[in-house]
Amino acid sequence: MKHQEMVNDILKQIGGSQNINSVTHCMTRLRFTIKDDSKASIEAVKKIPGVVGCVNKGGQFQVIIGPHVEQVFNTLMKTADISTDQQAPEGQVTEKKKNPIVKLFDVIASVSSPIIGALAGAGMIKALLAILVALKWIDTESQTYVLLFMLSDVVFYFMPFFFAVSASKKFNANTYISLIFAGMLLHPTFVGLRTAGDPVSLLGLPVTLATYSSSLIPIIMIVYFQSYIEKFAKKVSPDAVKIFLVPLITILIVAPIGLIAIGPIGVILGNYLGSLFQFINTYASWLVPALVGGLAPLLVMTGMHYALGSAQTIQRVTVGYGTFITPGMLSSNMSQAAAVLAVSLKTKDKNLKSLATSTSISAFCGITEPALYGVTLKLKTPLYTTMAAGGIAGLYAGITGIKAWSAGTSNIFSLPIYIGVNDMASFYNAIVTAIIAIVLGFTFTYIFYKDPVTEGLAGNNPEPQKEAEPAQKSVNEKRFIRSPLEGKVIRLEDTNDEAFSSGAMGQGIAIDPVKGELVSPIDGHITVLYRTKHALGLKSADGTELLIHIGVDTVKLKGEHFVAHVTEGDAIKAGDRLVTFDINAIRQAGYDVTTPIIVTNSNDYLDVIETAEPDIKQQETLLTIIK
Repeated sequence: MKHQEMVNDILKQIGGSQNINSVTHCMTRLRFTIKDDSKASIEAVKKIPGVVGCVNKGGQFQVIIGPHVEQVFNTLMKTADISTDQQAPEGQVTEKKKNPIVKLFDVIASVSSPIIGALAGAGMIKALLAILVALKWIDTESQTYVLLFMLSDVVFYFMPFFFAVSASKKFNANTYISLIFAGMLLHPTFVGLRTAGDPVSLLGLPVTLATYSSSLIPIIMIVYFQSYIEKFAKKVSPDAVKIFLVPLITILIVAPIGLIAIGPIGVILGNYLGSLFQFINTYASWLVPALVGGLAPLLVMTGMHYALGSAQTIQRVTVGYGTFITPGMLSSNMSQAAAVLAVSLKTKDKNLKSLATSTSISAFCGITEPALYGVTLKLKTPLYTTMAAGGIAGLYAGITGIKAWSAGTSNIFSLPIYIGVNDMASFYNAIVTAIIAIVLGFTFTYIFYKDPVTEGLAGNNPEPQKEAEPAQKSVNEKRFIRSPLEGKVIRLEDTNDEAFSSGAMGQGIAIDPVKGELVSPIDGHITVLYRTKHALGLKSADGTELLIHIGVDTVKLKGEHFVAHVTEGDAIKAGDRLVTFDINAIRQAGYDVTTPIIVTNSNDYLDVIETAEPDIKQQETLLTIIK
């Protein structure tokens, strides 16, 4: 079965299916609620082939997969034999104590996540209708419009039903009883009593005739209360009559309290939230879109963007539109898509070009994790340009006060969600926001991103490298790379050149030399010697390909202070002198002499292991390659 091995590894590293309370997924992530966080290893999950990343935020253990997450999710369901509402045995502590803020994010994320697809689909129907009306292709009085609008409004009007289902799974309550309480809030009889306007009482206590359509806080609070009453009912009910007595006790206790107290309290809280959103939109409308636009990549990495999305869901049902995350995410997503597109056009690395092109397309469609984890985060500069462009575009979105009138993802195709009744300005400004993000994201990246091939290496030797000869095939073989220099060992990620520190060129290590003599670390031949003599490519007899780059930005010295003792194509033995260089002169010229030694065909091997020694001498073992 496809993805089977990945699923097996994930289950193993999170403590097995018995450690799972519930699991769902969004567009790119598996979202687990687990019983014992100590049994789950984030670092181990990150190392699983096919896993893009892993975070434990907002009360959820999130495994980032990518756009094909649904296929992995389906395999997980079959493999672990669990459902999205799997419950822990009664009396078992399901998770370690968390602070109230984490619990709040956990509830918001878990309850809202399953409904996103329905909200987005219905929202896009509303957006489509808005376009058809604006183009005068359909009349709002026509039966076609009325029926389609009804269809698009179902999920919003009957929102208590949808949240009753997801809340019951979150709180381990009986879903069908939860639906009874949602129906209670929206029943035609209750609506009729509210319309009549006469006082209503239950058991002699007054009932607040609130409007519960399109609400979510009251039903979440009611289902939360239901979960405790159910537990009580199960404890006091004899086994012989549990099947009807537990629901009976639950309904008779929860329904009156829900109508008299919990529901109205939820409405009051919703009204206060609505007032808060109105205050922010009135006095600081620019703030949230600008912050989200600039910080969205960090929010995505930590999973906090999902909590903001849930806050916007509350905002939409209380004030009728969304400004909390959609405008800012539109700014960030478009800037990231454009930044990655710029990388794909600028780089000469075929693998990076292919990766950047495909992830740019998915980012334009609103799926940014592949671009974030595959390109921008690794290369760093595109991440910074994405954040800068996204922040500027988000600031424009905030200043112009654009509003998302329907639910939908933040991508180039969902701009119609900004069309509202008598509000075309939001739509036009959303288009301008996207243009600003795309233009700035592309321009900033194209200017500031330095491709390791064109900027530092290939530009100094226009002749293409000779095609590598097939490597000898062996299994579980260790190959040793000797040190070409004497000096201090430095981890590759600690070097000052992002082309190497990002790992884009391959795995390896660096040396801060104490002597200006570079000798061969292998038996093989010289594949490339750059005209400036600051860098050279080697290939061992067994097929290992190396790049040695003396110093950082030393290409600008144009060969000064370097003397080459070999030429391209020369056969070499370990220990042969290759290049000598004047360390003091290079440093006095203002250059760092730290020298990366890179295994450029790292992907052909199982692992490249660096020496653990802090200092090294020439010809001592520097790297161990596992074939």
